[in-house]
Amino acid sequence: MAMEGRAPASGVGTVIEDLPVDVLALVLSRLDGASLAAVGCASSSFHGLAADEETWRGLCLALWPSVRDVLGCGGDGYRALFADAFPFPEACPAPRVPASGALPLPARLVSAVDLQHEGVCIMSRVVETDTSSAWFLGSPFRVDALVQEGFSAPSLITPSELALSWILIDPMSGRAVNASSRRPVAVDRKWLTGETVTRFTVVLGNVALDAAVTCDDRYGHVREVSLCVEDGDGGGVNGHDGLTVVTAAMANTRQGKGAEAAARHRYEVFVQGKRARKEWKARREGIVDLCCSGIGAAAFVSFLVMLTFR
Repeated sequence: MAMEGRAPASGVGTVIEDLPVDVLALVLSRLDGASLAAVGCASSSFHGLAADEETWRGLCLALWPSVRDVLGCGGDGYRALFADAFPFPEACPAPRVPASGALPLPARLVSAVDLQHEGVCIMSRVVETDTSSAWFLGSPFRVDALVQEGFSAPSLITPSELALSWILIDPMSGRAVNASSRRPVAVDRKWLTGETVTRFTVVLGNVALDAAVTCDDRYGHVREVSLCVEDGDGGGVNGHDGLTVVTAAMANTRQGKGAEAAARHRYEVFVQGKRARKEWKARREGIVDLCCSGIGAAAFVSFLVMLTFR
C-alpha cells in the first residue's frame, strides 16, 4: 500500500503513510466496508487506522440505521457486526461444533430490519424475540417486523426497487447473520387481493430463510414485513429447527465476492426443486387415486357378477 509519489528535489521519496494521520483517517472514512477491511491488511500503520470503531460505526449506520438501537451490537463492536452481517452466509452451513458438543441455541434473537425504496429508508425497526419458549420452539419459525398496523410509504411503491436488510443478532454470543438477499429474488402478485409479496430469500442447504414484504403498491401501503423458514417442499420449519439453522449460519464462514449472484442462483434452483417435488407428489397422488378408483370399480363389478349368478 506504500504508493510512492513524485520525488522531491532532495531525491527522497514520499509514501502515503507520510500524510498526516487526520488526513488519512478522513480518506479511509470515505471507503466502503470491504475496501476498508482490505486496507487494514496492507500494513501495521493502516491496520490501526482501519480499526477505528467510529469509522465502522458510521459505515454500519449508513447501511443499517436500525442497529443504532441495538445495545452491545455485534459483541465486539461495529467492525465485528459488519464482518458478520454484510457478507452472505455459506450456502450449506456446517457448524463448527465446540468440544463441549452441539452449538447452544440462543434464548433470544434480535432482528435489525431496514426497508428501503429507491435508495430511501422507509422503515427501520428492532424486534426482540423470545426463542426459549415452548410455543416458539414448537410453532413454525416466524418473526414479524411489521404486521397489522402497516404504514404508508412517501410515494407509490415499485416492488423491484425495494431493498431489505434483515440482520439476526444473538445478544449472548454477539454473533450476527444476514438473513435477507438485500435485493428482491422474486415478486409475486396476488391479483385477487391487489397485494404484492416481494421476497428476499436466502437458501441455506435444504431450507430457506424467507424474508418477505407484503404491500399494496397501488397506494404505497406496506402491510407486512416478516421472516419465515421453509423446507424444500415449501412447508414451514418449526422454531427449534429454524433456530438450529440460524445458529449454524452464525457460526459458519461467510461468502466473498459474487455472493449476491450466487444467492439468487441458489434460490432459483431451490424453487425449481420445490416445483419438481410438488409435481411429482401430484402425479403420485393421481396414480394412487386412479388405482383406488380401479379397485373400487373392480369390486363393484365383482359384486354385480356375484348377484347375477347367485
